[in-house]
Amino acid sequence: MALPPFMNSTGLIGKIFEKIQQAKVPPRYTQDFQATVLGYGSGSAKPFIPFLKRLGFIQSDGTPTELYTRFRNADSSGAAMADAMRQGFSDLFQKNEFAHALTDDKLKNLVVEVTGKEPGDGTISAIVGSFKACKLLADFDAVDATVKGKIAPLDISKSLVRHEAKASSSTELRLAYTINVNLPETTDVNVYNAIFSAIRANLLTDE
Repeated sequence: MALPPFMNSTGLIGKIFEKIQQAKVPPRYTQDFQATVLGYGSGSAKPFIPFLKRLGFIQSDGTPTELYTRFRNADSSGAAMADAMRQGFSDLFQKNEFAHALTDDKLKNLVVEVTGKEPGDGTISAIVGSFKACKLLADFDAVDATVKGKIAPLDISKSLVRHEAKASSSTELRLAYTINVNLPETTDVNVYNAIFSAIRANLLTDE
């Protein structure tokens, strides 16, 4: 079984991602681009490219993906990183869907369980450190961070309908909401779960 994505020099992860947000999207993300444009050409930074591939930011040939462009947008960067982590660290999230909310000790125990390695193995520390470095840039509370892949924006509208009682001795006013939801075409049940959770949290309230 393949190990979760990791770098030994975990301190570089946040720094290089910061440079990615500042630089233009390249046709292909290569070692030359990382060294010349982003300024990280050391040997310890080279594993960042396969790390990006595992997270889904670039394709196998280095072509930036939709996640890459979303991450560069300040409004969607946190959600994009959360999506990338759910993809790259999928084994951890399959064991615990709230892996990002675990304490350091419980996260380490989860990594040990998933990888089968000894707790003192250096790879465990690297995986945990890489996970935590990405988590600092992620927003798991964003709605689109709970689903995988790109979905169309929700089209939710509410129409206020007034019902007035007839033949009544007192005036009675009743209000009702009609909610129209255009669902995206997908076979991923997580998409629908996220949509209806958002509706319950934001629309179906007594306030």
